[in-house]
Amino acid sequence: MTQTTIRFSDEVARLMNELAGVASGMRREFVRSRAERILRDLDLVTREEFEAVKEGARVVREECEALKTRMDALEAELSASRSKIKTTRKADPAATANKRPRRNA
Repeated sequence: MTQTTIRFSDEVARLMNELAGVASGMRREFVRSRAERILRDLDLVTREEFEAVKEGARVVREECEALKTRMDALEAELSASRSKIKTTRKADPAATANKRPRRNA
């Protein structure tokens, strides 16, 4: 083999190596862009959107728990008031005697 043939072969090998690198990069880019398109078509939420909704749900849950606690306290207070009224009426028969009779229409 001559020196020119060896240089030509080395040059062809170098070009083939560069082409393989370019092809590999193009393949990676194609796969990445394809994957991005598929994910975009799936209409998935971003991490930021997910975290915002998660935080909103946490706030609503806390408000709901606070309202439930308040409602339970008000129901207990109402129940105690009703019991007190019933006890007062039973203990004081005059309170029920002073009521006017209902008229039938």
